[in-house]
Amino acid sequence: MNKTIQFNPLKYPVYVMAKAIGPACNLRCSYCYYLDKKSLSPNNSSNRMSEETLELFIEQYINAQPGEEVLFTWHGGEPLLMGIEYYQRAIRLQKVYGRNRRIENVLQTNGTLLTEEWCKFFKENNFLIGLSIDGPEHCHNRYRRTIGNDGSFQKAMNGIKLLQKHQVEFNVLSVVNDYNAQYPLEVYRFFKLIGAKYIQFSPVVERLNAESGLLTAPDNTEGKLTSWSVGALEYGQFLSAIFDEWVRNDVGQIYVTTFDATLAGYVGVAPCTCIFSETCGHASALEANGDLYSCDHFVFPEFKQGNIHQKTITEMMLSPAQFKFGNDKRDKLSSACKQCQFLKACHGECPKNRILKLSDGSAHNYLCSGLKHYFNHVHPYMQFMANELKHKRPPANVIHWARAKDI
Repeated sequence: MNKTIQFNPLKYPVYVMAKAIGPACNLRCSYCYYLDKKSLSPNNSSNRMSEETLELFIEQYINAQPGEEVLFTWHGGEPLLMGIEYYQRAIRLQKVYGRNRRIENVLQTNGTLLTEEWCKFFKENNFLIGLSIDGPEHCHNRYRRTIGNDGSFQKAMNGIKLLQKHQVEFNVLSVVNDYNAQYPLEVYRFFKLIGAKYIQFSPVVERLNAESGLLTAPDNTEGKLTSWSVGALEYGQFLSAIFDEWVRNDVGQIYVTTFDATLAGYVGVAPCTCIFSETCGHASALEANGDLYSCDHFVFPEFKQGNIHQKTITEMMLSPAQFKFGNDKRDKLSSACKQCQFLKACHGECPKNRILKLSDGSAHNYLCSGLKHYFNHVHPYMQFMANELKHKRPPANVIHWARAKDI
């Protein structure tokens, strides 16, 4: 085991999304971009991260952080398939290598495997749970189905009830697809009904290779758009409809990452998500065998930075290749993006969605028309809120003003 300690010389932290179970999952969601990644580790048929790799990851990841806070993010597949004992070991190792740092854990789950025991463990160890759910039953069950093709909604709701029973904090991650995009207010109100205070909407934009039937890499402009991918304008309309309700009723009460990140652009601070940041590259993905990829959405051979058994996380995350990956978000902006009035708020959105090819050869974001619709819609309200923040007025002023505008 490599015991070399290397510290991150930069001021900002790096993030590694650990996929201890690889792509293994008890569901078969139609839009899952990860199920076809089993071939990444042919020598590890179980796709389970070994105890040796787990320990090495925890040691290196803690050492890679420049500050006192360390945030571990456990993802999948379905990370609960690893079993409680695995995460109990992870907690012990975090204490061994933590050197009195403040360590937090976030785990993303579909919620269907949650039990009393899991929720007690999460509460005792202060886990924040990300719950993948796409809205009310007809929206959720459209694509989030079991291996037997049954809907997973009721099991997910049972999981939410257990989280609430044990007072485990949870956030919502909702994939916006061609279907639930038609029901923005129903989706948003449902999330409020189940007690979600933090909501992230993630648009699905995927293409399939005609020959292999597998997903096309984000940097490849070829491939056929999947039927479940959200329409560009529909996505903008979806966000706009939810914004109208949020700005009138829920400012300061409900946290929607897209709205917060947009406001960050208006006040000139770093957004909460890399989607709307000028550059990226500080958040990577770790496979079960120790392979590190530039980003969770770029788990393709050409974006593999190495393996933690040969290189440290610090070396790979601060490598010229990883810096180039992150800076390409800015340096490869399309000509249309560079001339856009919303550039400072959008920055071309996520590079994974830059699948349109313009006449000058530059790659442009598929969601552009929808994003412009959304930015145009929220522009006056974002300007007002940015001004309110400068004067440190309470959110109630924003709500009052929005109602006066009768949006």
